Amino acid sequence: MPDKFDLYREALVVEANTVWPEDYRDLDAGEKRRIEEALHADPKSCVQLDYLRLHTGFCRQITVTADDVQRIRG
Repeated sequence: MPDKFDLYREALVVEANTVWPEDYRDLDAGEKRRIEEALHADPKSCVQLDYLRLHTGFCRQITVTADDVQRIRG
């Protein structure tokens, strides 16, 4: 179950990770980078957001979904 957006954890994010499903393996690298940047710029709107505990803070991990891609592409 994904986490909910959390301002406290966001303040302690020291790393960001994006998980791409196999459906998007052929997507252009530039398009992937653009989508990743948009998702991490607005994590509150992401469908699947997880905060992974690290020794120094949190890693924000976003698993890309079709809804996210559609929202970003407009």
